[in-house]
Amino acid sequence: MDGKRYKEITNNYANLRVAVIGDYCLDRYLEIDPSKSESSIETGLEVYNVINVRSQPGGCGTVLNNLISLGCTELYPVGFVGQDGEGFELLTSLKANESVDLKYFLQTKERRTFTYCKPLVINPNETPCELNRFDSKNWTNTPETVQEKLAVNIAELAINVDVIILLGQVDHPETGVLCGKVLHQLKQVQFDNPELLIIADSRSGFTDFPNACLKMNLCEFLSMLNTKVNMPIAELMRKISYLADERGQGVFVSLSEDGIVGALPGTKASHVAGFSCGDQIDIVGAGDAVMANLALALASNASAVESMNIAMAAASIVVRQLGTTGVATCNDIFSVFKNIGK
Repeated sequence: MDGKRYKEITNNYANLRVAVIGDYCLDRYLEIDPSKSESSIETGLEVYNVINVRSQPGGCGTVLNNLISLGCTELYPVGFVGQDGEGFELLTSLKANESVDLKYFLQTKERRTFTYCKPLVINPNETPCELNRFDSKNWTNTPETVQEKLAVNIAELAINVDVIILLGQVDHPETGVLCGKVLHQLKQVQFDNPELLIIADSRSGFTDFPNACLKMNLCEFLSMLNTKVNMPIAELMRKISYLADERGQGVFVSLSEDGIVGALPGTKASHVAGFSCGDQIDIVGAGDAVMANLALALASNASAVESMNIAMAAASIVVRQLGTTGVATCNDIFSVFKNIGK
């Protein structure tokens, strides 16, 4: 991408007011030193000795971290944490950046904090090896009292932002933030503000979502089409173009190492190939980096192709950050484009 055009797009990022609505979780990493392994006297089982614990925001928090790294200065998280230790850690992390305004974020005793606990075996000069995770989730429907508070916050916030990013991280519908009364309020927001960019990504599909710009992976797109049969890129592009025109909203489908396909209404879909990433990669957080960069680029009047190129460059940086959920800065991304030209 031409440097002048790239700066035209990215220089606008600091002017955007962005709401990030959805499931915030805590990514907690337990770093294990295998050289300090021992056996438990009580059970006889091997003991993994943790030499370091580090935590960072995950889920929507990863999108938020990417937006911070891209230079956004007005960010509004909407979601919840529990009144527990993990909630304290997550709130502390979110408060650490002055760009983040937590006025619309809830802490409630009616939910527990969504947590991914990731044990990592750390060997010198080797890629960290992740063991089985210990996840903490909510397995019951989000109480209506929590939904109502979130809906009120969204109604108040929506008139003051330029972009709304929706991210559903939960596997079971109605157990997270994007459910029931919250989705109803978001539909009203979309109706009242038809020019407002709302871009959505959800693990459990888009049933009852507002008519937003969609970002999804290939499996999710095929599920939307009620098929499990893969298809050539040309056919995929045709179906994405049709869906974008039918909905009057952009549609973007990530293809992992094969890049991304997407279209805005009234245009033919395009395919942007993935960038070279090297041999050792960690795909955690790549989709969130794509989401953040698509949202900001589209809100800054970038074309679909420009937005997808920026998003793919960001993803190529994030996957090279091993043993953590990474981010990419505007300078990092531009360095990818510069290196292509060499």
